[in-house]
Amino acid sequence: MNIDACFQLGYIVKTHGIKGQVVAFFDVDYPEDYEDLESVFLEQQGRLVPFFIDEIEPQQKGRFIIRFEDITTVEQAEKLRNTALYLPLDELPELEEGQFYFHDVIGYKVVDANHGELGTVKDFYDMPQQQLMAMDYLGQEMLIPVMDETMLRADHEGKILHVHLPEGLLEVYTQPGRPEDADDADQDTEEEK
Repeated sequence: MNIDACFQLGYIVKTHGIKGQVVAFFDVDYPEDYEDLESVFLEQQGRLVPFFIDEIEPQQKGRFIIRFEDITTVEQAEKLRNTALYLPLDELPELEEGQFYFHDVIGYKVVDANHGELGTVKDFYDMPQQQLMAMDYLGQEMLIPVMDETMLRADHEGKILHVHLPEGLLEVYTQPGRPEDADDADQDTEEEK
């Protein structure tokens, strides 16, 4: 299985008990959608390896206790700690019209409700406090908070992501007085001397 054809479901947090079980965290909006998994892919030495699940027990807040086939000791389970879990993209739940998965909109044009066309979606960052979308805007990276109020809808046919920027965010990236502008002003002063 190719990693580009998969999405990261989560990762193994730690071992559990003495019979080879592990605690996994599913980093998805609806972990309960994955309570009946029969297998997952684990990233090992840069490639994805299928692991079959004997038992999966939901815990709380996206955590699951998993017992894999052929993993029967705590020593074997310990080797899986911090390993990423993957599933094929075709196992993602269907979305409603206008909704999107982050990987779907990379490269889409970003169009704001008030400012029109702004740039292109580059990436998404998962920060501790919230998720951010990185957009190429006037040759620089602009970060936009990912919230229902800002991410309006995706037009997959036109490859356009419709957004509504928080008030003042665009000005942060266009007003003089930003740290980069101060560096440019220092260079201009040096050149004038």
